[in-house]
Amino acid sequence: MNDEGEGRAPAADTPQSREQEVHGRLLIVDDDERFLNRLARAMERRDFEVETATSVADGKAAAHRGTPHFAVVDLRLEDGNGLEVVQEIRQAAPDCRIVVLTGYGNIATAVAAVKAGAVDYLSKPADAEQVAAALLAEEGELPEPPENPMSADRVRWEHIQRVYEQCDRNVSETARRLRMHRRTLQRILNKYAPRN
Repeated sequence: MNDEGEGRAPAADTPQSREQEVHGRLLIVDDDERFLNRLARAMERRDFEVETATSVADGKAAAHRGTPHFAVVDLRLEDGNGLEVVQEIRQAAPDCRIVVLTGYGNIATAVAAVKAGAVDYLSKPADAEQVAAALLAEEGELPEPPENPMSADRVRWEHIQRVYEQCDRNVSETARRLRMHRRTLQRILNKYAPRN
């Protein structure tokens, strides 16, 4: 009898048992299939019922097939912007907790994601622990800061890459918008990304 009680008590305090209490349907939308499958398996182990989609069109359809309790949506999808999926989920399931993932992190995009209905915004590669913490955070509660946040150099590099992509990889237009000399920009674009 005593052994049974001892066996149960620690389980009540584990993160996994708290996740079981809030078990629900999780929709993950990402066009990087390796990342998508890895995250889906990790979230299933955390007791979420996972459905996946790899495009804006599939994500929108999945939002209406069943009401998701949680969603993780990549911002940049091959067929469009993940914020379209966020808006569709918000219409289909107003109480859904949505986290947006992106490899191109900056303040403007974070604000757009939150305005569209996301509760949090994580830079890729985010791990399952970070995603679960963001999804399960209490209303108004801020998740723990990341162990290894991006350096200022990395944030700058990501911002330059994002503007470059938005300008259809036009170096002159990117340099104009960033108020940067064209040759300086070309040197930056030819370098590898800072490690962190």
